Amino acid sequence: MTKLVTLDGALRWRDDQRRAGKSVAFANGVFDLLHVGHVRYLQGARSLADALVVAVNSDLSTRALKGPGRPVVPESERVELVAALECVDRVLVFDDPDVRKLLLALRPDVHVKGTDYTPETVPERDIVQSFGGRVAIAGDPKDHSTSALVQSLRARGR
Repeated sequence: MTKLVTLDGALRWRDDQRRAGKSVAFANGVFDLLHVGHVRYLQGARSLADALVVAVNSDLSTRALKGPGRPVVPESERVELVAALECVDRVLVFDDPDVRKLLLALRPDVHVKGTDYTPETVPERDIVQSFGGRVAIAGDPKDHSTSALVQSLRARGR
């Protein structure tokens, strides 16, 4: 069974998890040039619930967020890399500039953001709390970034 699902597939999977008495965490990101910071974030997110669904920005939404030249790694490969992680149960791709619509549809028990946020600064905090979910922070300090890797590689002329 593939971990990549549509929103409808994610909803069916979430319902199955809940029927089994399991909690669901939700994490999201671009995950361009997958690095240890991404892995630690997703492992931390998974530790906060029984199951983890990850929303990956599409190529279109990544370009809108990060600018020309991004993503470096195409969406299909970024999804495959994220899905290959043991801590990830399901992956879906989204085109929107943020995850508000996905959160309202999926209503996860926990919405997890990286350490560049605090529980008070999570942009979707009010939405998550509106359906009884909670926000949490996971991962290591923001010492790793794809943008820094890309900048470093470009500076080296690669």
